[in-house]
Amino acid sequence: MIRTFATHTIRKQRELTNSFWNFTPCQGEKKGTIYKVVTPSCWENHPEFTNYRGEAEYSKKFEAEGNIRLEFKGVSHTATIFLDGKEIAKHYNAYTNFSVIAKNLTRKEHTLTIRADNRFSAYSALHIPNDYMSYGGINRPVVLEELKENIYLSYIHVTPYQENNIWKAKIEICIENISEKEICTCVKATLAGKTILWENTKIAGNTKLIVNAIEEFEMVETWTTKHPKLYYIYAYLIQNNKIVDDLIERFGFREVKILGKNILFNGERLKIKGLCRHEDHPQFGCALPYEAMAADLELIKHLGANSIRTSHYPNDERFLDLCDEQGILIWEENHARGLSEENMKNPNFEPQAEQVIKEMILAHYNHPSIYIWGILNECASDSAYGKECYQKQFALIKQLDPSRPHSFASCKFKTDLSFGLPDVISYNIYPLWYHDTEPEEYIDDLYQWIQKETEGSGKPFLITEIGAGGIYGYRHPSHVKWTEEYQAEALEKQLTAVQNYPDCIGVYIWQFCDIRVSDEWFHVRPRTMNNKGIVDEYRRPKLCYDIVKKLFEKM
Repeated sequence: MIRTFATHTIRKQRELTNSFWNFTPCQGEKKGTIYKVVTPSCWENHPEFTNYRGEAEYSKKFEAEGNIRLEFKGVSHTATIFLDGKEIAKHYNAYTNFSVIAKNLTRKEHTLTIRADNRFSAYSALHIPNDYMSYGGINRPVVLEELKENIYLSYIHVTPYQENNIWKAKIEICIENISEKEICTCVKATLAGKTILWENTKIAGNTKLIVNAIEEFEMVETWTTKHPKLYYIYAYLIQNNKIVDDLIERFGFREVKILGKNILFNGERLKIKGLCRHEDHPQFGCALPYEAMAADLELIKHLGANSIRTSHYPNDERFLDLCDEQGILIWEENHARGLSEENMKNPNFEPQAEQVIKEMILAHYNHPSIYIWGILNECASDSAYGKECYQKQFALIKQLDPSRPHSFASCKFKTDLSFGLPDVISYNIYPLWYHDTEPEEYIDDLYQWIQKETEGSGKPFLITEIGAGGIYGYRHPSHVKWTEEYQAEALEKQLTAVQNYPDCIGVYIWQFCDIRVSDEWFHVRPRTMNNKGIVDEYRRPKLCYDIVKKLFEKM
């Protein structure tokens, strides 16, 4: 499954994954051995490669001719793409889409080869040994599209907003000419009962062109968490009165604004009841199938949560599609966690982090569930150099999408220098876990410092991580740390304190499920797992599950 809805009816599209590929490790004692593996998958879930760090090649044969577009939804974490033995693309980062055009293929059987590399190195500024696992493999779908002409629809962005209580939308459609010559075309779009035409549109050779319009919509329904009404926009390229290409996108009429200390969602004050969630599963690694994503959402909704934080990277489009359909709000963030100032001075850090932002917003712009963009979780926001990095990345976000607020999750207690930059002040705190301070006292102390000593005064205040560890099945009358009893008691006190603090707009619990961490973290994480999940890695509820459900229902 590529998406939960069809994105084309004219352009021929087929998924190359959800089938067997040849898999060959490039290092180690199994070097050169060919295995048959189903993709998407992570090689760590193959019984012979549970701890493999290195390169591996995946290959697949397909038939095609003419111009094709290959889209890769996720390869972990560095990908080199070969077509018939010739390198055609290279990409860094496991969690964002990338694509490549191959032109004028002769009609025959072709071979696509993907060399994936999950090694940590100086080249990789974002994938480092961390408090979550960096897997290897083709972790999201690979798609082949046949382009009939030398011109195609690259993307659609729809930006809804209200003016005098009437919904309007800015529509942007990007057309790409992959030939050497100028092409004149007609672009047609239909959405919510409106039709827009851009006639005699000229596009120079080897360039992209964006056509845009603003339309008013009087009889549309608003996308809300309780009634997530979705609309489709259909775009067509017309040559000689014939449709030669199409692109379908989905969006919702909703608007996010900041007003003083509140986030307004469709004009109403937003109260976040959320969970942080990693893409991680003991059977699938980070390559969760659609059914597992849907099952996670059922548990999250049963808990009474209304939001998910995609820690700490952009999520699979299919998961975001599900959230669009079910009214779950999303904090989506670029890929970085716990980077020190030294890490951020890696010359690859800034271009790689900015690339993630560009690819994340380009691909996920239309999801109405995404209400805020986040960056650089727990990085060096307490240093002058780090502050410059945050400033550059926030400026890039505002350039690409001024319609949503932005934030970052800080863990710098009373030392953060960067609160003048985000729209929302967000903190990761662990009272009763990493220290014994009572949650009420800790939150108030932190909030008063923000108001009196920082440039974050008067902004919305959000707790983006709070929680405690609990090992599934470990219970003891002493209720010591790591028992399910202690975790449940700590979370009850933490969530009650957040709920009772009038200037806090909500909370994200760390975290939905237990996850695997990098092997280098074995000395700080029992079982080489982050054990703060409300459910364990197999989604079995811990004692705290019912506590969280009860408190979320009261919020």
